[in-house]
Amino acid sequence: MSPGAAQPLLLGVRHHGPGSARSVRAALDAAQPRAVLIEGPPEGDALLALAAEPDMRPPVALLAHAADDPGRAAFWPLASFSPEWVALRWAQARDVPVRFIDLPAAHTLADGPGADADDGGAGSVPVDPLAALAGAAGYDDPERWWEDVVEHRDADSARDPLAPFAALAEAMGVLRETHGDGGRPRDLVREAYMRQRMRAARREFGADYAVVCGAWHVPALRARTTAAADRALLTGLPKTKVETTWVPWTHRRLARAGGYGAGITSPGWYAHLFAAPDRPVERWLTKVAGLLREEDRQVSPAHVIEAVRLARTLAALRGRPLPGLTETLEAVRAVMCDGSDVPLALIEDRLVVGDVLGEVPGTAPAVPLQRDLTRRMRTLRLKAEAQSRDLELDLRKDTDAAKSLLLHRLRLLGVDWGVPTASRTGTGTFRETWRLCWEPELSVRVAEAGIWGTTVPGAATARAQAEARGAGELGEITALAERCLLAGLSEALPAVLRALADRAALDTDVARLAGALPALARSLRYGDVRGTDASVLGTVAAGLAERICVVLPAACAAGLDADGAAALRGHVDGVHGAVALLADTDPGLRERWSGVLRTLAGRDAVPGVIRGRAARLLLDGGRLPAEETARLMGLALSPAAAPADAAGWIEGFAGGNAGGGTLLVHDERLLGLIDTWLVSVPPDAFVDVLPLLRRTFGAYEPGVKRSLGELVRRGPGAGRARSASRAAPEGFAPDLDPARADAAEALARLLLAAAG
Repeated sequence: MSPGAAQPLLLGVRHHGPGSARSVRAALDAAQPRAVLIEGPPEGDALLALAAEPDMRPPVALLAHAADDPGRAAFWPLASFSPEWVALRWAQARDVPVRFIDLPAAHTLADGPGADADDGGAGSVPVDPLAALAGAAGYDDPERWWEDVVEHRDADSARDPLAPFAALAEAMGVLRETHGDGGRPRDLVREAYMRQRMRAARREFGADYAVVCGAWHVPALRARTTAAADRALLTGLPKTKVETTWVPWTHRRLARAGGYGAGITSPGWYAHLFAAPDRPVERWLTKVAGLLREEDRQVSPAHVIEAVRLARTLAALRGRPLPGLTETLEAVRAVMCDGSDVPLALIEDRLVVGDVLGEVPGTAPAVPLQRDLTRRMRTLRLKAEAQSRDLELDLRKDTDAAKSLLLHRLRLLGVDWGVPTASRTGTGTFRETWRLCWEPELSVRVAEAGIWGTTVPGAATARAQAEARGAGELGEITALAERCLLAGLSEALPAVLRALADRAALDTDVARLAGALPALARSLRYGDVRGTDASVLGTVAAGLAERICVVLPAACAAGLDADGAAALRGHVDGVHGAVALLADTDPGLRERWSGVLRTLAGRDAVPGVIRGRAARLLLDGGRLPAEETARLMGLALSPAAAPADAAGWIEGFAGGNAGGGTLLVHDERLLGLIDTWLVSVPPDAFVDVLPLLRRTFGAYEPGVKRSLGELVRRGPGAGRARSASRAAPEGFAPDLDPARADAAEALARLLLAAAG
C-alpha cells in the first residue's frame, strides 16, 4: 500500500478453522466495515448471491473450469466453519458489498489442470507456518498448538476481538522475513493482484473495508509497494476463458488425507466445535455414544459422564486449557471402546471426519447435461450421498431397470457415481448391485461429458459411437458393444457393430478373436434379459466363432511356450462357454466346436495343457466316451511323453474349478493312470513337474483331497472290488435307473432355468 495511507482491517485466518471463523465474526461485528474482501477468484462474484439462498447448505465449493476443457478445473471449498463463509454470510446479512480478490481463475487455469485452489493459507506452504510457530511455543504437534491458542479461545467474550489477528499477523511477519515466499513463488503474483484489488476498494470505500485471507498473506498485503511494481508482476500472465458454478462438497474432501492442500485433519470435529453453543466436549461425547449404540455397543450415560471426567483430567495433566480432540478420543477409547481401536476407527471415520454432503440451489449455473442428470435422479429417487452405500436392483422392475440404465450410461461417460459389485442377495442375470458414492470431482466429469450432448442418453450414445470409431483393438469394440447393451443404447449399436465387423475381418490374431467372442455372447444374453434387441449381434458372433474354429488348431500347434499355452487354454475355456450361449442362434455351432476340441485333444503337437483341457471339455459335454478318455490319458502319460508335458496335460484335464478332483474320486481308472504315471517319473524330472502338480491338486476342496488320499492309500481298484463284493445300501438300487435319472435331469434343468 502507499506510504502514509490508512490501513484497512486485515483478518488473517487459517482456512477452515472454527476458531478463526468465530474471531472473524466478532471482529466484523466490532469494526462494521463498509465492504468485505475475501480470498477467492473474482469470477465467483457473480455467484455470491446464491450463497444467501435457503437451498445453499455448506460444505460447498466454487468450481471454475476452462470453457474449452472442463477437465482443467479448480475448487475453492467452503464449510460452515470456514472464516471466508462466515465473512460472506455476515456481509450478505447486512447488505455490505462483498467481493473476491484472489488471482483470477482465468490465469490460474491457463497453464494446465488446476489443483485445489485454497492452497495459500497457513499450513499448506512448503515452509509450514503452523509447525514453525508451534515449535517456537514448545509444541511438537501443530494441530494441538492451534487448538490451544485459537480453537479453545472464546472470541465472543474477548475484550479485544482484533487482538488475535494482530498477534498472528506479527508472527507471520517474522516468518515472511525469514522465509520469503516460503517456497511458493506463485504467491507473490497472487498477492500483487490482491493489492491491486485493495487499491480499487480504497478508491470506492476509503480505508473502511475488511480483508479476510490466509494469515500467511497478511504481511505481503501490508507491504509498502507501488501499483507499478504490482502491475509488472502481473504483466504477461497467460489467460483462458473460464466458467464458474457452485457444487456440493464433502467433509471428507476437506480432510488433508484426501489430498487437499489446505485440508484439515478433523473436519467433523471442527464443524461440531463451531456449531456447539456450549459444553462442546459433553455434546461431542453424547454424539459418540449415540453412534456406538447404533452399532449395538452397550454405552450408557454413565460412560459419557466418565469419559468427560477423563478427558478433562488428561487436559489438566497436560497443561491444556480445555480437552482437545486427542484427549477426547483417548477417553473414548478407554471408557467406551474397552481399549479397542476397532470402534475408535469407526468414530474417527464417521464423526471426526464425517460424510456430510452440501447442497446447492437448482438455480446455480450448470451445463445442460448436469440439469438432465439432476432431473433423472429426482424422477428415479436417486440421491447423491457422500457415504458409500449399496443399491440392489431387480431388472424385472421398471424403476430398477431405469436406474440400471442411468448408472451404466454414466459409467460410459466416465462418471463413475456407481460401481458394479457382487450381489449379497443372490446371483442371476436379473439382479444387479451397485456401490454408490458421490465425489465432488464427479461434477467436473459431468461438465467434461457435456461436450457429447445435452441429455444422458444422447451424450452416452455419441460417446459410444466416437469410441467405436477410435477403437484400436477388437477386444475394445466387443467390450463397448456389451456396455452399450447394458446401457440400452440401441442407437449406438449400428456404429459399434460396423466397427466390430470391420475389425474382426482384418484381425488374424486368434487370441484377440477368442478373447472377443465371450463378450459378444454375454451381450446377446444381456440383450435378452433387458429386452434390448441384440439379434444383430448374432450374425457377427457366428462369423467370429467360425473364424476361431478354423484358425485355433493351427495356432495351438505353433510352438507355444508355457505362458502362451496357459493363456490360450484360458481362451479355449472362454470360447467353450460362449459357444454354449450361442448354440440357440446357430444349432450347428456346438458340433463344429466339438470337432475342434477333438482335433486339439488328439494332436501331439498341441501343448499338453491344451490337449488335457480339450479332452476334459469333451468328456463333460458327453462327447468323449470314458474309454476314449482313458486312452488319451494313457497316451499323454506314457513313458515316451516328457514329464513336463504330461504334468501340463493333467493340469488342463483335472485343474481349474471345473470339478476335476470330484471326477477323479468317482473314476478310479483315471486316478489309477495318474497314480501309475506319477510313481514312474524320474527323480530329477519330478522336481520340475512338482510345482505344476501342486498347483493342480492344491486347488481342490479339503474333502476331495481327503477322498483322493484314501483311494490312493487303498491302492488301484480297491474301491471297485469292495463295491462289487457288497450289496447296494438299503433303499438304493444296485445300479443307475436311466428313466428316473432322466426325470431328475429334466427337473434340474427347469430349476436352473428359473434361477437364471
